[in-house]
Amino acid sequence: MKRKILFRGTGTALITPFTANDEIDIKSIKKIVEFQIKGGVEAIIPAGTTGESATLTEDEQALVVKTVVKYANGKVKIIAGAGSNSTHHAITLAKRMMAQGADGILSVCPYYNKPTQEGFYQHYASIASAIDAPIIMYNVPGRTASNMDASTTIRLAKSFPNIVGIKEASGNFGQIMEILKHRPAGFGVWSGDDAITLPLIALGADGIISVVSNETPKMFSDMVRFCLKGEFVKALKLHNRLLELMNFNFVESSPIPVKAVLSSMGLIEENYRLPLMPLSEKHRQTMKNILKELNLR
Repeated sequence: MKRKILFRGTGTALITPFTANDEIDIKSIKKIVEFQIKGGVEAIIPAGTTGESATLTEDEQALVVKTVVKYANGKVKIIAGAGSNSTHHAITLAKRMMAQGADGILSVCPYYNKPTQEGFYQHYASIASAIDAPIIMYNVPGRTASNMDASTTIRLAKSFPNIVGIKEASGNFGQIMEILKHRPAGFGVWSGDDAITLPLIALGADGIISVVSNETPKMFSDMVRFCLKGEFVKALKLHNRLLELMNFNFVESSPIPVKAVLSSMGLIEENYRLPLMPLSEKHRQTMKNILKELNLR
């Protein structure tokens, strides 16, 4: 397949709403997908880390992706979370998520195993060889306990045209700049951290796979579009307005704060899967103040 960037702009790493009975909340998925599309995001990424994929069964993951595809109705790109620390399972998941109608997959670097750089390479090489679909790699050392080097990313990008990009959440600007400098044509690089999206786009990144756009899809996607057009003065105003919320979203393990915010906005019920717990009371007044400042309540 010929490589092309799946999207430029904002992709929302969508939360997964649950009912009080711990089931997938289909009605709320419809509501939040419509909220994202109305807000102007370019892509939605269901069943990823922010979607609590670690606690979803494979059937639930497929249901979430299928439901998001249905309600998005072709209006934005749908990139399904389909990662695992088992290469065999990652391939199985990728095939099944693509069968739900996704436009591509987001595949997190193997977690817990702590592979070597050759292990990273062979993991993604196996997935890319097994499926004829666009693959975005996801490097997030803070969750996986290991980092995929820039040289490995570029090696994969040059070897497999269906590896179409990377969500880089290492926070290592030197590493990300190396990827941006040496990437082949059509290989996308997306920020994996909301708060550093503006400077990364200034360096050449193609956008963001975002948490904060769950709550403020219009404001944040407008900021990203200003960045992509080189209008950084306008972008900085929106960045600064959203900075407190972007930081608040990680005051406890994500997606705890963002689900609390969305619940306060009336978009979902505040339900989680163990071992995640509801937002601590000590942070709720701060949340209320932020919501009031941003006119989100």
